[in-house]
Amino acid sequence: MNILFVCLGNICRSPTAEGVMRQRLEQAGLAAQVALDSAGTAAWHQGKPVDPRTRLAAQRRGYDLSLLRGRQVVVEDFHRFELILAMDANNLRDLQAMCPAHAPAEVDLYLRRYGLQPHEVPDPYYGGEEGFEQVLDLLEEAADRLLADIRGRL
Repeated sequence: MNILFVCLGNICRSPTAEGVMRQRLEQAGLAAQVALDSAGTAAWHQGKPVDPRTRLAAQRRGYDLSLLRGRQVVVEDFHRFELILAMDANNLRDLQAMCPAHAPAEVDLYLRRYGLQPHEVPDPYYGGEEGFEQVLDLLEEAADRLLADIRGRL
């Protein structure tokens, strides 16, 4: 199974989602069965590391995001990934607009798909430290639900 997490710039929310889920899969012994990646709908941060505030908040909870680099979603992603999970409604709309007809990927809003409130992961980029912690709280809960979904599919 291949899963792609998507936000706007791919330096805060989506790499955090990838890092949290990667750890969940490793702990569950499923890392070899699920490929993960993250990307942004915008190209602003291609090749750049994860935002330092994001890395620090993640590191405090035991997640290593140091090797992740920003990249932009490409059309091939809709054929490579079975599940593409957007962090907010704007990114979902952008993904739906670029999704080729008959592409096999399921494209959905990550938190809504797993019954979580709020339905969107707020962008912490212009806020303070508490925003990065809130993102982690939401993405940890979502990862637990996604892990249960993966177990049901494998």
